[in-house]
Amino acid sequence: MTQANATQEQEKTRALVVEDETLIRLDIVETLEDAGYEVVGEGSDGEQAVKLAAELEPDVVIMDVKMPGMDGITAAGQILDNQRTAIVMLTAYSQKELVDSARDAGAMAYVVKPFTAADLLPAIEIAVSRNEEIAALESEVSSLSEQFETRKRVDRAKGLLESHMGLTEPEAFRWIQKTSMDRRLTMREVADAVIEQVGRSK
Repeated sequence: MTQANATQEQEKTRALVVEDETLIRLDIVETLEDAGYEVVGEGSDGEQAVKLAAELEPDVVIMDVKMPGMDGITAAGQILDNQRTAIVMLTAYSQKELVDSARDAGAMAYVVKPFTAADLLPAIEIAVSRNEEIAALESEVSSLSEQFETRKRVDRAKGLLESHMGLTEPEAFRWIQKTSMDRRLTMREVADAVIEQVGRSK
């Protein structure tokens, strides 16, 4: 994929950046805009993150864990209680407990400071892709237990498609989603077929 195509694909991805260190926030905004994202808002603490997310309804929130007042993990939990959005956490601390807390709050990805564009952009892409995936699965399956089981099978099928067909994680999900629509099957049925056929040929 060319850079121009990648940029076109990301043009509609709306981002909210919340970081209390101004220079880091400006750097993130510049990185996102250079990559074709639309930065719809900026904030510097957890309260602003919750307020701006509700007002702007971004596709992804890039947010620091440690901020004055409400921290990023608490803010992430409050945002996700009210809306579906991808959340990427930024942290200067790589302790496992913090990462676990961020994941438990609903963060889709995290990036440890100091980071480069090469660290940040793939994490955002993965978070947005996973968020879209969860939304698609939720619309297909109503019960939480079914959603969990379907996600497990889709994740396994994605892994097989990545290793056997050389697809990226987003490409593997799109393949499952497209096959499901083309053949009028549920994504779980497609995932089961991939596991049965591709898994058996290992």
